[in-house]
Amino acid sequence: MKNYIGKDSPHYAAAFIREARDAARSLAYLAKRGRIVPEFNNPGFRELFVRSYRMIYQVTKESVYIIGCIHGARDLWTLWEREER
Repeated sequence: MKNYIGKDSPHYAAAFIREARDAARSLAYLAKRGRIVPEFNNPGFRELFVRSYRMIYQVTKESVYIIGCIHGARDLWTLWEREER
């Protein structure tokens, strides 16, 4: 993602990566702080917004897994089905 954003602005890309990394690290302590992903309607799948991107993650009893980070304008359900999950 950094390479994609970095094409327009390396400074913006670096700032975005810092924000995304900080948001991901915060999940170690506040895993359920994000909202439930509306497309899934499953409390185990949550999301945080980092600027205009959705950081989607899964919460289990033992861990938090970052599933992906997609632009908020993208159709998540179409992307999810394309990956055949």
